[in-house]
Amino acid sequence: MKKILLVCSAGMSTSLLVTKMQEAAKEMQVEIDINALPVSECSTKINEVDIVLLGPQVRFQKTVVERLANGRIPVDIIDMRAYGMMDGKSILKSTLEKIK
Repeated sequence: MKKILLVCSAGMSTSLLVTKMQEAAKEMQVEIDINALPVSECSTKINEVDIVLLGPQVRFQKTVVERLANGRIPVDIIDMRAYGMMDGKSILKSTLEKIK
């Protein structure tokens, strides 16, 4: 099972995206574990996941999160348009391609 961590300012705006991605995973018959946290709490889970996705509003934190990941996992910024549309399916598909 792949584990995905979504990171945003307070962990609130990504909660809806987590739900949309879980619905897409069920539809695609993919087992995943997705959590959302504020960027300030990212370090508590980063060693337990396969990828970290940053919400567009915290893209400036990418360097900080990459240092925490220490090259072990990919750290990527969620596409702003897909994020705005809460397109869980396209975000999930692109994420799974990055962690294969």
